[in-house]
Amino acid sequence: MDIATKLHETAERTERRLAELLPAEDAAPCSALHSAMRYSIFAGGKRIRPFLCIEAAKACGGSEMVALDAACALETLHTYTLIHDDLPCMDDDDLRRGRPTCHKVYGEGMAVLAGDALLTEAFGMLARVPENALYGVKNYVAELARLTGSLHLVGGQALDLEGEGRTLTPEEIRSIYLGKTAALIMAAVRLGAMSAAASAEELEALTIYACDLGLAFQLIDDMLDVTSSPEVLGKSIGKDARDQKATYCSLVGLDAARAEARSLTASAFDSLSVLPAERTATLRALSSYLLEREY
Repeated sequence: MDIATKLHETAERTERRLAELLPAEDAAPCSALHSAMRYSIFAGGKRIRPFLCIEAAKACGGSEMVALDAACALETLHTYTLIHDDLPCMDDDDLRRGRPTCHKVYGEGMAVLAGDALLTEAFGMLARVPENALYGVKNYVAELARLTGSLHLVGGQALDLEGEGRTLTPEEIRSIYLGKTAALIMAAVRLGAMSAAASAEELEALTIYACDLGLAFQLIDDMLDVTSSPEVLGKSIGKDARDQKATYCSLVGLDAARAEARSLTASAFDSLSVLPAERTATLRALSSYLLEREY
């Protein structure tokens, strides 16, 4: 399976829909705000979270058409997290997806507001997702709020900030990874499955898959921060060491971290066994692709 091509095609369809859903660049009352939002969301990227949302829906017998607005909501919320992560008060980064970060182009204040607006827009997009016999808009909204608020995504970011300059245990590092990375991946998979009226068994299996995938994804990110280059990665490298962040990679070394990523990917594979194999082939291929990625 040519997973890179499938990712690209899904990304193009997601971006076309995002262009329809987001306010125009020159929309009142503030064109600079809408320009900053669009600058960040159309800066490129693999669009992994929309892809996962759509493929999880398909794995449960659903369709891309039904899941597409949920996929857009996830990418919109993800972009808000990137804008805020890059701010001087957070990771203080100048480069994202191969070009200057939002605050470098529009200023810190406008970047904060662009992130705030994208977060809000995400819930509006999610409210467009069709209801089914098991799940409605209130379920979709509650799910995204639960996994991206202080108990999960934002909480993970807070733990990450608190951990700077400290020696953390593997369990503490895992808690950070579960929040700042795995939670949004779980939201993507769960919302896609819910849009397809997934059974409780299907939803549980996909949640385990997403959790393992999210942890492996962050492990690979940590390794690339050590081994890659800004030209390949599209963002600054060496940030973890600069900010004195404890990572699993720094704790156990590159080889052990890669072995753990492989183990997590194998576990993600295993969790999909309760679903029809023909429906999960793309999710399996994506897991392998992300494990071996170079950016």
